[in-house]
Amino acid sequence: MNAPQGARGDHQLLTAAVANVGLVLLGKHHQIRLALCCLLARGHLLIEDLPGMGKTTLAQGLAITLGLSFKRVQFTSDLLPSDILGISIYERAAGTFRFHPGPVFTQLLLADEINRTTPKTQSALLEAMAEGQVTSDGETRLLPRPFFVIATQNPVSQGGTYPLPESQQDRFAMCISLGYPDQVAEKKLLLGGGMQDALARLVPVLTPDQLVALQARVATIHASEAVADYLLRLVQFTRDVEGFDFGLSPRASLAVLQCARAWALLEGRGYVIPEDVQAVFPAVARHRLHAYGDTHSAGAVVEKALNTVDIF
Repeated sequence: MNAPQGARGDHQLLTAAVANVGLVLLGKHHQIRLALCCLLARGHLLIEDLPGMGKTTLAQGLAITLGLSFKRVQFTSDLLPSDILGISIYERAAGTFRFHPGPVFTQLLLADEINRTTPKTQSALLEAMAEGQVTSDGETRLLPRPFFVIATQNPVSQGGTYPLPESQQDRFAMCISLGYPDQVAEKKLLLGGGMQDALARLVPVLTPDQLVALQARVATIHASEAVADYLLRLVQFTRDVEGFDFGLSPRASLAVLQCARAWALLEGRGYVIPEDVQAVFPAVARHRLHAYGDTHSAGAVVEKALNTVDIF
């Protein structure tokens, strides 16, 4: 099966976008591809890592590259839901309440250090992430299109953090970690004037309309019955393994398939192959698996599934 001409053109455009973000986030080509894949699949992205690893830079670089409006919220212990969603304020001159939109009314929202605020405030994003809308004072307001949340969180072992509830974690299609750069990339960063200077020089590669068209293209990527069966075997493996509260849900299965379609588009193909599923499966699955003992690791189970489950 040959990739259609449209897929090849999309591949070139997306390759340019990945390279553009790579100008500010050095040495992280695979993570940039995963992040872009998540956004193409209309998912939301969770980035878990230590402070200073480039999480915010990745979000800013994607926003500039994709031509999206961008807002950032620093999550703290005293943050309120209204600080994110907005609030109605009574205007005496008009004699009515007027809604003042919060920072969630943007195309790309960076929820920085989301696990430093309380679960009540964390859950304020649930409706926005799931349905692309905000309900306040009985009125529903649509969010801009496209709408993405990129949330960063510090490891839960650090002080002052609140673990994300499972329902909130499940709203994120992917969770990735950036890790330390290699020495070549870090040396280039040191001699290049810093990330802020690089961000200031970054220019858009796509427009929001092009991004929406690419998202629609993802839905047309063909996934065969054999690929679906392979995905289901991987999911079933997580449900059968001992030591975990629960395996992957049907929502997670759908997320894997949608992200695999987006990965195929990044590769310039109009169809999904098992390698696409394998490429996205760890980022989709790890944050959804919760062990009830100390002898199991979600990452180890995901790796074992990929190594032992037959492709055909």
